[in-house]
Amino acid sequence: MRIRVGFDLVYDCPQPTPMLVMLRIHPSRDADVTTPDLLRTDPAVPIETYVDSFGNRCGRVLAPAGKIRFSTDAIVLDSGLTEPVVPEAAEIPVPALPEDSLVFLLGSRYCQTDLMSETAWKLFGTGPTGWAKVQAICDFVHEHVRFGYDHARPTKSAWDVYEERTGVCRDFAHLAITLCRCMNIPARYCTGYLGDIGLPPDPAPMDFSAWFEAYLGGRWYTFDARHNKPRIGRVLMARGRDAADVALSNSFGMTTLAGFKVWSEEVTGWTRDPAEDA
Repeated sequence: MRIRVGFDLVYDCPQPTPMLVMLRIHPSRDADVTTPDLLRTDPAVPIETYVDSFGNRCGRVLAPAGKIRFSTDAIVLDSGLTEPVVPEAAEIPVPALPEDSLVFLLGSRYCQTDLMSETAWKLFGTGPTGWAKVQAICDFVHEHVRFGYDHARPTKSAWDVYEERTGVCRDFAHLAITLCRCMNIPARYCTGYLGDIGLPPDPAPMDFSAWFEAYLGGRWYTFDARHNKPRIGRVLMARGRDAADVALSNSFGMTTLAGFKVWSEEVTGWTRDPAEDA
């Protein structure tokens, strides 16, 4: 299957403002990208690309005063299969975990393992193990938290989500990640595109999505506490410890998000006009 993904974001800067942006498809999907997700700006400004310590593709921009538009439009090949469910995937004892997974056992800005540890062990300490434990955590978060965009705020942590029982997709992910880490299962935050492929269309405007990956049975598997079911056509943009590592943009000065549109949809017969790349 082919999936068209992209966005149109507009920022308003009262003065020239340095920005870091994380708006490209993750390098792990490069082989699937048949029409590149070239990052365009209007007005045109240089973009210095680099890869951060988590393997994400990032950009450095000096935005001029006034409005600047960031946009892209890409085609990604996908298997069209739902994400795997592997009940036999087991937990790996901490002494046997690979070194690069250990950072995803630790607390981070939005995932306060120190505050959640006692609660996690009371909830999941005597239950199933491995895949079934991570699924039990997703079930709990899915049932415990009520979704709503009016519940979003940039400082909301996993502990806040647990106490308030409301949030958006990033909050579902933060709480599930924190509970997994408290149970000695490495978990990392993911962000990217997730359209309504294989589902009835959602009439609400699309946003970027957040989910997480848990390390089980020697590899990383995708889990989604908000939707709590395997999906089709998830396209990764970035991974990190939590949302602080994968922000769409970090501005070193005052900016206002003045426009926001995202799309991710299955397409047939769509081709890019070469003039768009001129």
